[in-house]
Amino acid sequence: MISQWLLERRQGVEQCDGQIEAFVRGVTTGEISDAQIGAWLAFVVCNGMTDAETVCLTTAMVDSGDKLDWSGIDGPFVDKHSTGGIGDKVSLVLAPLWVKMGKKVPMLSGRGLGITGGTLDKLESIVGFSTELNTQQLRRTLQDVGCFMNGQTPELAPADRILYAMRNETQTVPSVALITASILSKKLVEGIESLVMDVKYGSGAFMKTRAEAEMLADSIMRVGNGAGVKTTALLSDMSQPLGHAVGNSLEVREAEQTLLGEGPQDLIDLVAELSGDTEQAKKILADGSAFEVWQQLVAAHGGDLSVALRGSEEVAQQDYCAEHDGVVTRCDAEQIGLAAFVLGAGRERADAAIHHGVGLVAHSKVGDRVVTGQPLASVHHADKHLDKALAYVAAAYDIA
Repeated sequence: MISQWLLERRQGVEQCDGQIEAFVRGVTTGEISDAQIGAWLAFVVCNGMTDAETVCLTTAMVDSGDKLDWSGIDGPFVDKHSTGGIGDKVSLVLAPLWVKMGKKVPMLSGRGLGITGGTLDKLESIVGFSTELNTQQLRRTLQDVGCFMNGQTPELAPADRILYAMRNETQTVPSVALITASILSKKLVEGIESLVMDVKYGSGAFMKTRAEAEMLADSIMRVGNGAGVKTTALLSDMSQPLGHAVGNSLEVREAEQTLLGEGPQDLIDLVAELSGDTEQAKKILADGSAFEVWQQLVAAHGGDLSVALRGSEEVAQQDYCAEHDGVVTRCDAEQIGLAAFVLGAGRERADAAIHHGVGLVAHSKVGDRVVTGQPLASVHHADKHLDKALAYVAAAYDIA
């Protein structure tokens, strides 16, 4: 039977719901071997999947484990997911903002890998902040605060973890269908009614071109809506960092400034657009009222905002300055991300340690006029690979 559906997958024959459900079930129970999983994934990369198949794959991955249930709590329940970028601290601002707009936000997030940061790493810059609340704690936090930000528990969408690891090992990551199913399976277990996708493109994003981002956004919207969750998507440019801060502790502080009405304009604009009501969102951010929700959220997760963020006291600062007068024509997100990565803000493996305090602040971005000797960026380092980081920063900037 297994050899038959593998043959059909190789030939590009559309598979029925029962076959896909049996495959996911076999992946979860271990009845299907790694070799068979790798072959199936490779055939998907080569031949693609129909929307109907992708919907079935997504829902089967959701059904492979537990699902969160918010019965007894008033909604609406919403969440946002980003495909990853440099300086992307949107979730830290958007969740408290949405609570002020009358929504409930059960947000399951991930860790950074490579040059793109992860929401959990940023949150764990806060002393005491736990991203491993149990289901009972999540329910209480959602009811009392209106939002939570937690890691994915082993019981939620276990098939996705297996397939995600196998995709990395078998070089089968670049499949729109598999990316779509992986993203949505982790979100649909949250018990949400609507999902907003921030699909990024540019040098600092997974999708380098707008056309690639449009293809992924269209797929996610079709499949998400097909699975019964209202799904919308916004394309955002990641050719330069979002905001100014890049690095875990630094981004937390910038998110707090934004919640207090003092954040960078590009971050405010993106958060407001993702919120669904730009005018109301900007009004709430301007008056600083969402910061109270942030304080409640941190306290509910065991965090302590009265002490310094983790790693922030261990770093020194080195400025990179303009060599001549002019206008910044390029502040490349990928090079900035690489600078933060070599300093220790990112990781190559999921189990690797990071330094929460290191990173950089890009003071000048595209369109800014600068003079000789003016700091373009401040590098926050712990005496590790500073020269490499400065070289990446130098490669990031063009001044005309």
